[in-house]
Amino acid sequence: MAGHFLTSLAPAAFGARPAGERLARIQGSPHFRDGAFRNPVPTRRGSPGAIGKMLRAQKAAAGLRRPAGAIPLVTPSALDFARTPMTGLRACWLGHATVLVELDGVRVLFDPVWSTRCSPSAAFGPARLHAVPVRFADLPEVDVVVVSHDHYDHLDMATIRALAGRDAAFVVPLGIGAHLERWGVGAERITELDWHEAGEVAGLTFTATPARHYCNRGARVLGTVLWASWVVAGPRHRVFHSGDSGYFPGFADIGREHGPFDLTMIQAGAYAEAWPEVHLHPEGAVQAHTELGGGLMLPIHWGTFDLAPHAWEEPAERSVAAARALGTDLVIPRPGALFEPALVDGAEVEPWWREVAAAPNRWAGDVEAEPAASVRAVPAA
Repeated sequence: MAGHFLTSLAPAAFGARPAGERLARIQGSPHFRDGAFRNPVPTRRGSPGAIGKMLRAQKAAAGLRRPAGAIPLVTPSALDFARTPMTGLRACWLGHATVLVELDGVRVLFDPVWSTRCSPSAAFGPARLHAVPVRFADLPEVDVVVVSHDHYDHLDMATIRALAGRDAAFVVPLGIGAHLERWGVGAERITELDWHEAGEVAGLTFTATPARHYCNRGARVLGTVLWASWVVAGPRHRVFHSGDSGYFPGFADIGREHGPFDLTMIQAGAYAEAWPEVHLHPEGAVQAHTELGGGLMLPIHWGTFDLAPHAWEEPAERSVAAARALGTDLVIPRPGALFEPALVDGAEVEPWWREVAAAPNRWAGDVEAEPAASVRAVPAA
């Protein structure tokens, strides 16, 4: 009762505290110990000397954290979305961690954020560096919405409320259903899963897999909301979405149990030396992709919000270099471009981000020299 009372007093954007049967299920999870969910390996949210590391990194990235011009977007038409993917698998990166995937006839929307700011308020917080390539009103009907965790740049109240007015089902980690219900999503539409649990929704199998991160929404960390990466498998294809995660050996375990993957969507931005254990840097993201048994990798979580002290385009450049070093296939589309992983083989890398980099010449020559991987970028439609 006290939890419901405190939830009613908190701003709606903070979501809700799990209670009742939901809380009992959380407390019974093998990953919930001493009052909180625990990471698969010991994890610190910061590192020793974090303040000094942040100050030095901010100084080094001064003037580089925002693009010098407009980020080139691709705006798919209703006809583009209406065309059936030739191969049965198509994806559209809409910026940051938001990806629309059409998999074996089912549309799955990962970590949808349409708000201008990733914040509990429209008045402050990190603002978009580019618009969403597809207006929400023009978003085609979605069958399933998947959420990785409850940070504001992955779980957006305004977007969830808008999606609640549609017919999509929601698949989320344990505890996040409380947020969704407060924002108008009916309990019958929500599937909540613990790590290693699977559920069938709309003809696909969704498996919550571990990630090395944390949840935090509101005035304090509750410990009763889980974070996850996701495996989505259909009759012909399977994909992986990392959510947010630091590197840990579990990627290889996920690959052995659930791979290989036609497409991996892996967090490769918003990293810093000050928090090395909860976010992947690009080299770690590419390493995780190889351990997962990934076919084509889409680096996500970069280029949309200024969340860390690195140049805005640096994740793309470092991902390309790491992919080249490991012989890994990579796709870096302009936000909004539709692509089918099986149909992008052989394309030359197109570093479109350099056109608007704050210091456009700093990466000159880095990508084209001695390519040792099939690194791909999708051109504008």
